[in-house]
Amino acid sequence: MGQGAEAFGLPFVPPYLGGGDFQYGANFAVGGATALNGSFFRERGVEPTWTPHSLYEQIQWFKKLLPSIAPSETERSDIMSNSLFFVGEVGGNDYNHLIVRDKSLDELHELVPNVVGAISSAITDLTSLGANKLVVPGNFPIGCVPLYLSIFPSQKEDYYDEQTGCIKWLNEFAEYHNSMLQEELERLRNLYPDVTIIYADYYGASLNIFRAPLQFGFTVPLNACCGSDAPYNCSPSILCGRPGSTVCSDPSKYISWDGLHFTEASYRVVIQGVLGGYAIPPLSETCKGGEFKVSQLHQCTDNPTNTVTYDTLSSFI
Repeated sequence: MGQGAEAFGLPFVPPYLGGGDFQYGANFAVGGATALNGSFFRERGVEPTWTPHSLYEQIQWFKKLLPSIAPSETERSDIMSNSLFFVGEVGGNDYNHLIVRDKSLDELHELVPNVVGAISSAITDLTSLGANKLVVPGNFPIGCVPLYLSIFPSQKEDYYDEQTGCIKWLNEFAEYHNSMLQEELERLRNLYPDVTIIYADYYGASLNIFRAPLQFGFTVPLNACCGSDAPYNCSPSILCGRPGSTVCSDPSKYISWDGLHFTEASYRVVIQGVLGGYAIPPLSETCKGGEFKVSQLHQCTDNPTNTVTYDTLSSFI
């Protein structure tokens, strides 16, 4: 989110609930959060592993905060219409719950409409409150995650992408989620023609790095910087920060920080990619006069003065 705030010419937003200065926005993201509530998984025999705070709960936090920063209807209308809302990336952890339990691909596909529906509900909630500028990212190429590369090895022919070395079926699943999400966003655009909904193609921007890592200065594309001496420097038993883990000397040469999340350097490239064309509609078309400069991105969204973030970059990768 830091790279996004920089690019939009906005101050960093406080990443906590209490005691923050919300003059320029708020970050409601929670590491490991899901789009769906924990009860959804428990009803299906899956105990949530990471955090109980779903996207729905994050939206409720915002609704609770809003009256304190915008007591009157006029103030609320003003702050909502002058804020830029990042809704995601979210959904990755929903799928991670099933993937790490070795659930079938069919079970993963069955989950997609529910995840996309939860994201759609969050967008609808925000538009009903007056939000008219939203950025909704898609999922990352999870087949390139070092942890998954480590725990799902295979000697099968055509299992890995020849160009990137990533697991093909996992990336194809991420593509499926993203296609379903884009269809839903188009439906919402037609439903709310006065609302700008931008799809941020994190998948495309990230895959662009994996296809030509040296072009972006990454000499170690598939290994984790912080981890173990296992394949891909990543093992579920010795994750980054645990006893026995080690840290590389130069994280800027790695795409993955801990086998689950990107390094700061690679996140920056992803955001630059989104600003440079990996978005639907392209930001160059959204900008006034058809011109686009990263330093003037605020002009593309009627000068937003605040950012509000839900679950951005908190999923694996």
